[in-house]
Amino acid sequence: MELVHSGKVRDLYTDRGDLLLVASDRVSVYDVPLPTPIPDKGALLTQLSAWWFDRLADVVPNHVLSTTDVPDEFRGRAIRCKRLDMIGVECIVRGYLTGSGLREYQRDGAVSGVALPDGLVEADRLPEPIFTPTTKATEGHDEFITFDDVVAEIGVDTAKRLRELSIEVYRRGAEHAASRGIIIADTKFEFGFDADGTLTLADEILTSDSSRFWPADEWRPGRTQHSFDKQFVRDWSVSTGWDKTAPGPEIPDDIVQSTRQRYIDVFERITEQAWQS
Repeated sequence: MELVHSGKVRDLYTDRGDLLLVASDRVSVYDVPLPTPIPDKGALLTQLSAWWFDRLADVVPNHVLSTTDVPDEFRGRAIRCKRLDMIGVECIVRGYLTGSGLREYQRDGAVSGVALPDGLVEADRLPEPIFTPTTKATEGHDEFITFDDVVAEIGVDTAKRLRELSIEVYRRGAEHAASRGIIIADTKFEFGFDADGTLTLADEILTSDSSRFWPADEWRPGRTQHSFDKQFVRDWSVSTGWDKTAPGPEIPDDIVQSTRQRYIDVFERITEQAWQS
């Protein structure tokens, strides 16, 4: 195998002409990989993604070729996948107001150019899920862009299809998660075109790294929510006084174990399968 690219969390190899996407146990917050791994994190992300890809294949084609035809050393944390011509847009869907979306709303009354009702507070449910794309920065932070910016970059037909598919995948995922007592507050997707020109869902889908998961029975607008995702690590990192630039701080054992357990909890709730490391 040849290493093609090493990202903040995933490594990409080429093997027999295919691509092998391998999720590590690294955790990245504010676009900075922290030095302490979270045990089983890569396998949890990969297996939850694979579960969703299979469940939502009727909504949009995805890049998965196999989750079992992979080298032994990567078994459980790797996906053999199609080569795609990736689109340089992060397709973010928000069903609730939180994070950077909340900050933009408080400043502008809108998120990515989508106007929202007055008087919303943190963690409020939005009237409808909204498409709030960002740039996909290779360095530094992603930046909010509008739907019109996406149209200018990739054309109106593809932009409309991206928005439609992103919102529908979110709706379907959020509906299932709700039946398991979980709110998916927001999430992000990545898409590309396969060799036949088919728009294809790639990377990861509805995981604890790409989404905000909240327990439905504890949801209370107007305050920070308990999370089953890496927001827990983000919040811890900020509490240390870290300035959000590299290098990041070492994660203490209690935070590592609590983070791992949150990833396991959401995996088990959503898939209704016991986690086996």
